[in-house]
Amino acid sequence: MSQQPAVKIEFEGKAKLGEILGNLPSIQLKPEDFSSPLALQMAISRLYNEIMNMLTSTPQKQYVAEVKFVDSLGNQVSVGINFGTKIPPLSKQEVKAKIIIELYDEA
Repeated sequence: MSQQPAVKIEFEGKAKLGEILGNLPSIQLKPEDFSSPLALQMAISRLYNEIMNMLTSTPQKQYVAEVKFVDSLGNQVSVGINFGTKIPPLSKQEVKAKIIIELYDEA
């Protein structure tokens, strides 16, 4: 059952559509990967393993969008959307985006 939001906030932003090879989302560095020299070495090993796995499998193209907007406090926010193997029916690679955030109590 859907709940009514207590607060609904909308933001305007921009989205850039593109394509990536199937396993690339798993190849990423996180802030905690830079917390120590050992954490960085483990991250590099993880990246190496992911790249080697990618080279042995058939890559599949996936369509994604990077959505950017500025929040209420002036911070730049970036969100990724994975569309899978089908590109959305949009005429341009850069489009406007509406971001809706709803806050509600848990039941």
